[in-house]
Amino acid sequence: MRRTQQDRSAGTKAALVAAARELFATRGYQAVPADEITRAAGVTRGALYHHYADKQGLFRAVVEELERELTEEVAAAVTQAADPLTGMTLGLGVFLDACLREDVRRISLTDAPAVLGWEVWREIEAEYGLGLIVSVLEQAKVDGLIVELPVPALAQLVLSAVMEAARMIAAADDPAQTRIDVQQVLGAWLVSLLRT
Repeated sequence: MRRTQQDRSAGTKAALVAAARELFATRGYQAVPADEITRAAGVTRGALYHHYADKQGLFRAVVEELERELTEEVAAAVTQAADPLTGMTLGLGVFLDACLREDVRRISLTDAPAVLGWEVWREIEAEYGLGLIVSVLEQAKVDGLIVELPVPALAQLVLSAVMEAARMIAAADDPAQTRIDVQQVLGAWLVSLLRT
């Protein structure tokens, strides 16, 4: 059966993203030339420019794929919990554990803000994480579990705190200990939102 142009295009894009992700995770964005990515993907340099315009465009696609996967992992933990607050705690743990992975630390937390710029990086983080935080907080509010606060503002601040915790883990000399410390602090903050 003949592959359609759409299938070939999707296959080329997937090969580029997979090759780039592995190389960026191992050595970082600056240390990986575009020619090495195309060789690893088994495609031409023209294919890279056709689908992503440049190496930075491909990098953004890698970041978005990684963020989409992380959001799915966190969402799975949240939805398996008995209640929204337990879900938020479990989801936070899953996310902070992911921040210890080399691909997340290097691609999403170190290179993405530098390569894409702070504003674009924050937009991507908000696109994938903010909606999940809003839905959990809204459900907790409906269930009467948290104090009356404006959910959109609270969700934005929770996202900001979680992203700062992630950056702390990425930059730490002892990432494992920093991960423990930030979960303790964020957990205590979230508990302070509970109705008493």
